[in-house]
Amino acid sequence: MTALTNRITVDPEQCGGRPCIRGMRIRVLDILELYASGLSAKQILKEMPDLEKEDLEAALQYVVRRIDHPVLAA
Repeated sequence: MTALTNRITVDPEQCGGRPCIRGMRIRVLDILELYASGLSAKQILKEMPDLEKEDLEAALQYVVRRIDHPVLAA
């Protein structure tokens, strides 16, 4: 699983510091928006040929880890 999350890069000089795939200007958000619009993984890979199947998996894992955190009530 660590190898997949290593596919996500964050560079303050690129895409406003948003998480991207392997240093490309393809943001994790771009992948999520394509999924949300109803595209399948196969369709996304056809739409963005620079991506690999593992990039899509890494994007989903990245988001899951970012939103799955405990909220402590004061």
